[in-house]
Amino acid sequence: MMTTIQWIALDWGTTNLSAYAIGENSEILDSIHSDKGMAALTPEEFEPVLLEVVGNWLRTDRVTPVIACGMVGAQQGWMEAPYSETPCMPVASETAVSVATKDPRISVQIVPGVCQRTPEDVMRGEETQIAGYLAHDPRFNGMFCLPGTHSKWVRVENGKIQSFTTFMTGEMFGLLSKHSVLRFCTNTKGWDDAAYLDAVDVAMLDPGGLTGKLFSLRPQSLLSKTPDDVLKSKLSGLLIGTELAATREHWINKDIVIIGDRENARLYQTALASCGTNPLIFDGAKAIIEGLRPIAKLPQRVAELA
Repeated sequence: MMTTIQWIALDWGTTNLSAYAIGENSEILDSIHSDKGMAALTPEEFEPVLLEVVGNWLRTDRVTPVIACGMVGAQQGWMEAPYSETPCMPVASETAVSVATKDPRISVQIVPGVCQRTPEDVMRGEETQIAGYLAHDPRFNGMFCLPGTHSKWVRVENGKIQSFTTFMTGEMFGLLSKHSVLRFCTNTKGWDDAAYLDAVDVAMLDPGGLTGKLFSLRPQSLLSKTPDDVLKSKLSGLLIGTELAATREHWINKDIVIIGDRENARLYQTALASCGTNPLIFDGAKAIIEGLRPIAKLPQRVAELA
């Protein structure tokens, strides 16, 4: 590349790795997305996989800082980055963990996640996205919605994460649409916004009836020949609507920021808008980079031999 890469941001989750090459003016020079997630790797495999992914970005005449967040810092990851406990700053430079590496071209640090003792809850990666938004709007006090495999609702006041709640909504959608009886009627790339919003309303009115409403999608396919794209949209709407019913106190009459990828953020935004709430969307990749940037600006250690 013509422009020198100043540092590399990593969002290394359970199933995927996203890497971003950051330039002198904080611009994204390149990005790579891999399916080499934490769950498939032993601790000894992380550095070789990292070099396989970003090796073309590295130079022999300099040490490139690599700043990572996500499940890479879990007990089963590359190196454990112990949780910060609420209430806490989303990301604090003194809590980042340095990882010994064999390759002298990189200096790796991992940002810890956040835990909550009562009720018990944990996050890894979302805290960095929150830090990224607060870098953009440091005076924000309100709720963050972070949709994904395990969606989070996080209350932030005075720059600190005060409390949060996690829902398995995204994982449930994946399991039901791929491994349950509903896989026969939701296997489609199509989508129906009206069906989705109708299902959100149905679930919010009767969240306790979720499992019965989920099964009803199958006979709708068999007996009424309801199209798969409608049923897939209803499945998503039922799950997200049930989540919104459970979190009503978090979003009703509150300032809400949704951080995530475009499609997941859109689904939550349209559902909340149908309830009279007007949340702001902030790009998830931008949030990761902005959240990791302060760590990247610190003096970097020289890579050590593992």
